[in-house]
Amino acid sequence: MARRTPLQHASDLRTDRLLLRPWSDGDLAAVLDGTRQPHWAADFPADGDRVIAGYTAGHSAARGAYGQRQILERESGLVVGAIGLFWPPADGSVEFGYGIVPSRRGRGYASEAARALVAFAFTAPGVHTVRADIERSNPASGRVLEKAGLERWSSDDTYVRFRLTRPAPA
Repeated sequence: MARRTPLQHASDLRTDRLLLRPWSDGDLAAVLDGTRQPHWAADFPADGDRVIAGYTAGHSAARGAYGQRQILERESGLVVGAIGLFWPPADGSVEFGYGIVPSRRGRGYASEAARALVAFAFTAPGVHTVRADIERSNPASGRVLEKAGLERWSSDDTYVRFRLTRPAPA
């Protein structure tokens, strides 16, 4: 396969292997109406991506600078998942979520994307804590969050909660 690097947009977050790009109107519409796009991995969108596309389409804050994004593999240019902040923050704390399609799992993409998004979240005015909840039945997601620097801070019968609080300035 020929290497294809996607063009970078001003609002993209860039990591070594990924671009985190705000959802375009076209991609939102395509996910919601089931129209395949050539720049998607063969197994994109997954069920979670469809949920996030619906959420993003229905919430204006999800379309803003600190909202939801697609995850693009820089080498192939393909969309391989989604990640985003659930904006706006509450009392300085903002939640995020993510998902990588099955064909790209096990490559460290989720942790790489999560680290970039957490760092970006801390650039937002008033944000001091980033958090994520996972289902107990998904321990791999907990490992992703730990690799991204978050710590487990509470749990119940269904969910495990992770967070990272930025140190106060000296």
